[in-house]
Amino acid sequence: MKNSHKLRIIFMGNPEFARYHLERMLVEGFNVVAVISAADKPGGRGMKIQSTPVTTFAKSKNIPCLQPTNLKNTNFQKELKSYKADIQVVIAFRMLPESVWNMPPLGTVNLHASLLPQYRGAAPINWAIINGEKRSGVTTFRLKHEIDTGGILIQNECDVATNDTAGSLHNKLMTLGAKTMVETLRRISDKSIEEIPQIDSNNLKSAPKLFSHNTQINWDMSGYKIRNFVRGLHPYPIAYTFLDGKKLKVYQVNFVNKSHNHPVGKFFSDYKKYLAVSVIGGYIELLEIKLQGKRQMMISDFLNGYTSDALEPIL
Repeated sequence: MKNSHKLRIIFMGNPEFARYHLERMLVEGFNVVAVISAADKPGGRGMKIQSTPVTTFAKSKNIPCLQPTNLKNTNFQKELKSYKADIQVVIAFRMLPESVWNMPPLGTVNLHASLLPQYRGAAPINWAIINGEKRSGVTTFRLKHEIDTGGILIQNECDVATNDTAGSLHNKLMTLGAKTMVETLRRISDKSIEEIPQIDSNNLKSAPKLFSHNTQINWDMSGYKIRNFVRGLHPYPIAYTFLDGKKLKVYQVNFVNKSHNHPVGKFFSDYKKYLAVSVIGGYIELLEIKLQGKRQMMISDFLNGYTSDALEPIL
């Protein structure tokens, strides 16, 4: 049954993760009076001007869409205020100035793809996989000054399978998150929700943004940690290493637990369908890769005609 609550909602978000939440809110009958998303910019092959998934979807539904470059701009804030929103919903957008998040009477609700206070930061889904978590989830909370620290409204959990990647967990949490946000808005409208302060501890794990310096494979890690690292960076931004002085993106691996006396980080191959790197306690088999200047391919295709002094023959 569609929700009949008449909260005037402004939605803020950019990627597909946010777009799905917006769609589900509309399906459930929520009154989204305007959408805020990033400005159009060049991207993809040919660097054509592209809109965010949220912008494209909002326009297809004839919802007013604002695309400010500066959230502190007086004219933008004046226009935002003109929509007379009761509440704002923020999902995968950007940091908001207090003059924006504190504007509506019911404040601003954010959804974070982790079980806060764990994994505060820009990449919670990636880091949950990288760290080998067995459980993950989503949290709705009210925005305040410090990032991802506001009072918790609702949390829901899900399992993390051993073969999950950041991509598959993203999809699980996207579905779970939409249900959680719908429930949160219903209960806010019904005034049947309590805000629970986050409790910090010394055991909090962070989720910093991913850059080149923290996505390179460290072959000194255990094989299980390397496998998790690769899973946690797939399908974006992709873990990498170097082979023959060229950047080697690693999409999929398998860890073989096997004793050996080889130095860590040595490449081995049969030049047919096997390429592996020696690590502590075994080997990381590379299954799908992309060498700088070549296309993404499975190992058997990559090794077809490839030779290198960096590859040791299998003993």
